[in-house]
Amino acid sequence: MRFGALEIINKNFMNLEEIISIVNLKKVDDNRFEGQNYHTSWGTVFGGQTLSQSLHAAYQTVPDDRIAHSMHAYFILPGNLDEPVTYEVDKIRNGGSFTTRRVVAFQKNRAIFNMAASFQKKEIGFNHQIKKPNVLTPELLLTDIQQAEDHKDLTPERYNQLKQSHPQVFEFKPVGTHTFLQKENTLPLNHCWFRLKDKIDLPLPFHHQLLAFVSDYQLLATASLPHREEIAKTRAYYASLDHALWFHRDFSINDWLLYDMESPSASNSRGFARGSIFKKDGTMVASVAQEGLMRKLVKQ
Repeated sequence: MRFGALEIINKNFMNLEEIISIVNLKKVDDNRFEGQNYHTSWGTVFGGQTLSQSLHAAYQTVPDDRIAHSMHAYFILPGNLDEPVTYEVDKIRNGGSFTTRRVVAFQKNRAIFNMAASFQKKEIGFNHQIKKPNVLTPELLLTDIQQAEDHKDLTPERYNQLKQSHPQVFEFKPVGTHTFLQKENTLPLNHCWFRLKDKIDLPLPFHHQLLAFVSDYQLLATASLPHREEIAKTRAYYASLDHALWFHRDFSINDWLLYDMESPSASNSRGFARGSIFKKDGTMVASVAQEGLMRKLVKQ
């Protein structure tokens, strides 16, 4: 058995019980699952929600000795917050070492999202990784909300946007100024520590699902850093187009993790960003890549 669905949904804020109830899906039959929505301030389903829920659905259909090592997703249509999301799992392959699943998310019989995931047995093999960036530790940094408090009188709109978009169940500590508070152009490099505020005692698959949820936070915004001055004048519209996540080594979402992000390119109203995720001791646990819509909006 994996995790049973809880029925606790609070539309005003996200706490530990809510995120557990959102990620855990109701089983409809052996291949179909239904999920509730995290109520965002921007009015459509959060990409991290569909990433985590689709991974949860896939995990329900694989043997317990198989652990996710990668997932690749496309966001097809904006999700409606007032409609539950149904996930249909296609059991593509059950191999000797690898298990492959395809998951499609539907609302009102329309596909809004699809994802392919691969699971593997534990094996012994070669091992290497890149080094963790040498940045300040989280104990020496302010949270993003603490940073925003210092800017609320100068940039009240950005302050309110940050507070409303912040998933409160996680704690974030940017290394340097938070992306949405940046007013000057900078290099497309971004570092942020994060962890779950309240501890959970659940198996590794649930930590994978929560990492999938939070991996969609701040990544695309990294592509905006060389354009902050223009965005301050024209504004911009962001939407995830695709998302890939690779799990390299075991970790706990209870512990501080460093999200090392960069954006090598932005063009044709699309921004591309990628990231590496490390434990405090330098162990690399995951890699992420995403392309998203980053469209200029002219102020009226």
